[in-house]
Amino acid sequence: MSEEIRRQRIEKIEELKKEGIDIYGRAFPKKEIASIKEGEADVKTAGRIMAIRHHGGSSFLDIKDSTGKIQIYIKKNNISEEELFIFKRLDIGDIIGVEGDVFRTKTGELTILLKHLTLLSKSLNTLPEKWHGLKDVEIRFRKRYLDLIMNEEVREVFKKRVKVIQYIREFLNSKGFIEVDTPMMHPIPGGAEARPFITYHNTLEMNLYLRIAPELYLKRLLVGNFEKIYEINRSFRNEGISPLHNPEFTMLELYSAYGDCREMMEITESLITFLGEKINNSLAMDYQDKKIDLSLPWKRIKWADIFSEAGIANWRDKEVVLKKAEEEGIELTEEDKGNVFEVLDKIFKKKIQPKLVNPTFIYQYPVEISPLAKSYPDSVDMVERFELFIGCLEIANAYSELNDPVEQRRRFLDAINKTTGNKEKMVDEDYIEALEYGMPPAGGLGIGIDRLVMLLTNSSSIREVIFFPLLRPKK
Repeated sequence: MSEEIRRQRIEKIEELKKEGIDIYGRAFPKKEIASIKEGEADVKTAGRIMAIRHHGGSSFLDIKDSTGKIQIYIKKNNISEEELFIFKRLDIGDIIGVEGDVFRTKTGELTILLKHLTLLSKSLNTLPEKWHGLKDVEIRFRKRYLDLIMNEEVREVFKKRVKVIQYIREFLNSKGFIEVDTPMMHPIPGGAEARPFITYHNTLEMNLYLRIAPELYLKRLLVGNFEKIYEINRSFRNEGISPLHNPEFTMLELYSAYGDCREMMEITESLITFLGEKINNSLAMDYQDKKIDLSLPWKRIKWADIFSEAGIANWRDKEVVLKKAEEEGIELTEEDKGNVFEVLDKIFKKKIQPKLVNPTFIYQYPVEISPLAKSYPDSVDMVERFELFIGCLEIANAYSELNDPVEQRRRFLDAINKTTGNKEKMVDEDYIEALEYGMPPAGGLGIGIDRLVMLLTNSSSIREVIFFPLLRPKK
């Protein structure tokens, strides 16, 4: 914006102030623009000016609120001298309140014939140019408010995000689940493998960690006889930023006492198909260049079998796995080469995941990468766990929850010994003690809401579905 335009707007503000006009007005009860009907008299509404047009002795404004846009017709002899004074100093971007009678023009446009005008907020800055809109991705994310003003399709994405969360609550409440909340600051990070953000409590003189997952606190509630619970939570992971990752993200986690992994599969299918119908009125959808069909039944395949189909018959044979990675041109660090599961994960992401377009449950995971899940009775080295992929995105993760305190402690210690070896710092003794009082068998499910919204709105990046994604500071 040029300094000259800003100077002109400041001059208008000073002129208005000199006349005693409040340029940042008071409450203005209004009718939503979308609900205004032809023939209504003395309608009061308000919105942001998006266009100003002059034709001889008449003028027109387009104003927009959160529900829609309407034209305002101004005849100079229809409003007071003060209102005319205000009108002559209006700019695109200003927020005004209007009152008048509703009619349709000869071209069929719904219009309010202005009787009264109130200035509610004067805009010092100009909006982005109308015809080109706001296209710069960096500006769109840094100044989301401008993105929402200028880009109707962006507002529609976020309206759908709000509805997704509302419908999740509606669905789960109807199934007898209750919504709970758990701490966002943890004395010990747990519930997932991730690097935490660290903060410090001055009074208690102790480090705390922003939660990486709410899982261990939610399972404490299972111990406390809350049997069907969920939390729509914000979690934080001090890791990379990408089209699929933001350090602060939104998750749904739910637990059902006396259930298991199979029940979680059924809930996941029912919930996501319910959302597909509610948000898009269909189980057929487009995601980027892919056609997706959410119709049941969804494919189910064992973790070992999907690697077998990719040419790794024995995933426990490290040499075979390393050879496959080399054949696929996957770059590995020396640290990667020491952990067969890191190599398998890289192979999965490059060779397998890009083919998982329609909903696919991959289940029966190795115990080594699932420390909180219950093992199969006849195969203790594999656990009752699944991950769900749709549109090549990982959407959900679920277990039959491990409720054996002795086994849970052993697995925590195994995980520590493979990393820091700091047992005192890493073992959540309070959680182990809670399990010792008895936790019922249960199924647990986590769904990434941001990725689910990406899928349901055909958005290519997680930053497109988070109001204010984390960005690098401007240089």
